[in-house]
Amino acid sequence: MFKTRVTEMLGIEYPIICGGLSFIARAEMAAAVSNAGGLGIITSAHLETPMALRDEIRKTKSLTDKPFGVNISMFPAVKPIPNSEFVEVIAEEGVKAVESSGAKSPAEYVPRLKEGKVILIHKAATVRHALKGQEVGADIIAIVGMENGGATGMENIATSVLVPALVDVAKVPVLAGGGFADGRGLIAALALGAEGIVMGTRFLATKECPIHPNYKEWLLKATERDTTLVMRSLQNTHRVLKSRITEELLKMETRGASLEEMLPIIGNKASKRVAFEGDFDAGQAVAGEVIGLIHDIPTIKELIDRIIAEAQAITQRLHNLVIQ
Repeated sequence: MFKTRVTEMLGIEYPIICGGLSFIARAEMAAAVSNAGGLGIITSAHLETPMALRDEIRKTKSLTDKPFGVNISMFPAVKPIPNSEFVEVIAEEGVKAVESSGAKSPAEYVPRLKEGKVILIHKAATVRHALKGQEVGADIIAIVGMENGGATGMENIATSVLVPALVDVAKVPVLAGGGFADGRGLIAALALGAEGIVMGTRFLATKECPIHPNYKEWLLKATERDTTLVMRSLQNTHRVLKSRITEELLKMETRGASLEEMLPIIGNKASKRVAFEGDFDAGQAVAGEVIGLIHDIPTIKELIDRIIAEAQAITQRLHNLVIQ
């Protein structure tokens, strides 16, 4: 059911990919997604060293015999990220896929990835950047709209427009990201021409996600109106939950604060305190508008099974509408 080029290429049961959730996406969570039939992703940027990434990959392998991927970040970073070394480890370890995200092109890593038979999923927030990823050798393109949690790009275009616009001109399979949480979203993405979905925020509110219980409860209580866009002044727009600290950050941006002034709020140290200690006054908490559709904290398997069951029921309902 729902076999696409993406499921065939990645060797997964369902066309559901967990987005690279920064330092939150670790072995246990990635393995849970893969074991449930999707594609789990672990992130590399927070691991800092090639050996740490190798250890995380091997830990993931110990928890699942299903395909999984590694995210490599091309976003600006205060400390240089050793992506070339990371790619070497990924290829050596036989990881199924790499998800590249950020403003920089993954072109320099493509030859080694191809040599290692690693599938490259390039994630972008505009059609033109997505096509550049295809041009340099991406096997699959993921495009995310302004509903997306975390990085949204600078152009504020909705997923429902970006996906068909890209599908019309892309030569490789397209994944849709931003605003997906259930079977309705999966069917909508497939109807728009995508061959799978990338989910991030919905996976935060699961039992296997390692964030603090207070963060998960925050997600349950929030509505679709409770996010805001920050860091636009840094040309690095992110969607986060509204809070006292984000109000302070927006005021700083309005008065033209520098990156150095904002780092105590937007840096990884602050974000980790929010994520793992539940300290909402420490920094920003990433979340997409889809929080308005999140009402429980299931296991990852329960979530994916539910999404597929819902999608199957919708498919039957639409079929019945057509034949009447």
